[in-house]
Order: sequence, then structure tokens, then C-alpha cells
Amino acid sequence: MLEQRTIIHVDLDAFFVAVEQARNPELAGKPVIVGGDPDGRGVAATASYEARVFGVRSGMALSTARRLCPQAVFLRGDFTAYREASQRFHEIVRAYSPLVEPGGLDEAYVDVTGCGPIVAPMTGGLESDAPEEIARAAGEHLRRRVRDELSLAASVGIASGKSTAKIASDAAKPDGLLLVPAGREAAFLAPRPLRDLPGLGPKAEAALHRIGVRTLGQVAAMPASRLEALFGAWGPALGERAAGVDSTPVASGRERARSVSREGTYARDIVDVSVLRGSLRGYAESVGAELRRQDLRGRCITLKLRYGDFSTISRSRTLAQPTYADDEIYRTAASLLQDTLAKDGRAVRLLGLGVSNLGDDAVQLGLFGDETQPQDELLHSIDRLREKYGQRALQKGQTFFDPHVSSPDWEPEHQTGLSSQMGLEKPD
Repeated sequence: MLEQRTIIHVDLDAFFVAVEQARNPELAGKPVIVGGDPDGRGVAATASYEARVFGVRSGMALSTARRLCPQAVFLRGDFTAYREASQRFHEIVRAYSPLVEPGGLDEAYVDVTGCGPIVAPMTGGLESDAPEEIARAAGEHLRRRVRDELSLAASVGIASGKSTAKIASDAAKPDGLLLVPAGREAAFLAPRPLRDLPGLGPKAEAALHRIGVRTLGQVAAMPASRLEALFGAWGPALGERAAGVDSTPVASGRERARSVSREGTYARDIVDVSVLRGSLRGYAESVGAELRRQDLRGRCITLKLRYGDFSTISRSRTLAQPTYADDEIYRTAASLLQDTLAKDGRAVRLLGLGVSNLGDDAVQLGLFGDETQPQDELLHSIDRLREKYGQRALQKGQTFFDPHVSSPDWEPEHQTGLSSQMGLEKPD
């Protein structure tokens, strides 16, 4: 008989804000919003629970957030500090099991099945060798370590499957632990709204709403044939997860990125093509460096533009050979930009650049050997210099002389979602 699987999902509460409060204790207990200047553009990346009481949510326009909570402290954010805190968090998590799957900067899945011999010495002994008690002891100990070593709060969900564990950790927020006993998954999930189920997106939610389905219990009760008719081969699996049946393994290896992208909102709409190209150059260098860091190359280059009326378009081009070269990524994106502006020359509010269709760092050799080797070696040397001395240690003239990109507000290494609010200062 197989041992009962026990999965922990651990999630740091209000991560960006929590890091800022740990760095500056005076912010504790105050409504804090990380995202940028509320007088500029952009969205809230994270809001403290004190700000959420007023209706502030992640992804909300900063101007709206200020209207709802004018007394809030608005912070631009420090991605370097967040990344360092994330690395320390994941180091702590990896101590509890050899099977750990990062879910982002601030969350992870941990399979503690059979990990009693690991957990017992860490926690000073276990009252029982029951799988759920081992998981509970590990979860509580992990939360204490995160608080003691990082001054951050973590919420933990424990269940027999990944999706239920994640929903449980959300239900445990803030700063709590919730264990869903084996056999009670369906009852726990049944009253919950559709959006609580990981992987069930807005389109699927709308399709279910159209037929009167509002809860996960209703999804679990639907025949597999009906779900398959609605959603194809994915439908029956959706029904199983809504009932708490999820055998998806915790992937202990590094999960390959599906795409790498950067984007930012300008402080005012931009019509100057040289500024847009300078921004693209900065993003191309950041995306290229990230691809090289992950030993990946990509074939599909995508340009994203948002105009002043919030209409958004994207244009893509597929390369003959995968690349991680800054120049090739930039040239392709700049060509897409030129073609797009020729058809629609409206001022741009937001600009983004992404690379997808990723694969391992391998290229087909030419007839006379690897002609790209000198360029690749140069790019890796530049990466090492920037890692040691900062992003601005080496810059192309196109980015260095651009008033938006060369300003302190330009931080292309930020991940999408932490608004860069480019060009906050009016250029001379």
C-alpha cells in the first residue's frame, strides 16, 4: 500500500511589503503599497493587509489605490532586496524535503511524504509518525524559521495534492496554517468559488457561470463527459481537482521558464521613437541576460504596446534559429515597433518585450564551426561585469543617452508586475 502523500504549500504574506517592513520597522502596522509614485502611472504590486482593508488590491491603478487609501505609504520597491529575501526563503524551504518546487519568488510546494526522519531532528521530535502530523510539525517549524530568520510571515496549507494545498494556504492567510485531512478535500473545496482553483482562468470561469456553475462543488459533481465537451481533454482533470483529487508530482528540478519578458509604464504617453527604441534596447539587454542565466535560448520575439486609451496590442516574429543575443532580440523588436508605428502612430503608454518558445542553450553549428562563439563569450563577460558592478557598468550609447532609460527610475532587471514607471523625472 502506497504511503499517503502530504504536500505543503508555503506562501509569504504580502511579500514585497513585508520585506519593506522588515527593513524599516516604522512601516509596521501602516497601510503600505509597493508599486511606485501614485502621482505617476503604474499599478500596485503588493498592498499590506492594512491597505487591503480599504479595498486596495494587487494590480490596481496606483491613482485608484491612493483615492481609496490616501493615508497609505507608497513605495517604489527594491527588487534586489526582494530577490535576496526570496533566495534565503527558498534555502530554508529546501531543508525539509528533497522534493521542493518553487512557485515564484515567495512560494513553494514541499512534498514531505516519508520525511519524518528529516523533520523529527529539526523539530525536537514528533508526537506521532502519522503523515499529517509530520507535515504539520514541518509547516509550523518552517513558519517559525521564516519569521525568526527573515522577519517575514508565511502561511502554510497542507493537503494530499498541490492544488488543495495552495487553496488551503490562501485560506490560512494571513500568517496561519491550515491542514485539510485526507478524505476531507472535497468537503473543504465544495463551497469555494471557481476562481480559487489554480489554473481555472477567467475564460473557464465565465463559461461555467453561463451554465449556472458557481462553486467547486458544482464542478466536481458535473459528469466528466460534460466537462470534456466544455473544455476538451482538460475538462475531466478539472473536475477531479475540484473534488480534491490531484496527483501532480512536486517537481524537484528547476522548472523551465515558458517566456522571459520585461515591461514598464511611461509617466506620460511617448511619441518619440528614439525613446521607445532606447527602452527596447534596455529590455533586450535584460531579457538576454536572464536567458543566458537560465541557459536558455528563444525563437519567438514579442512586442507589446499599450496606448493612452488602454487598448493593448502585441506583435510577434519567429526567428529561424533560437537566440539569447541582446542585439538580435533588439533588432527584431525594433523592426516590429517600426512596422507597428507605421500603421498606428499613436502615443505609447506602456512598452513591453518578451521572448518565448524557449529551449536549451544549444545551436546548430555552421559548416565552419560555431561562428557565434566570440559574441557569446563577450555577452557572458558583460553579464559577469554587470553582476559585479551593476547594470550601468556597461551600457550601449542608445540607452546611456536616452533621458528615460538612463534615469535612476529605469530598472529593466525588474520582473513584469513591479511597475517601472519609466521617465518619472522630466528630461532636460
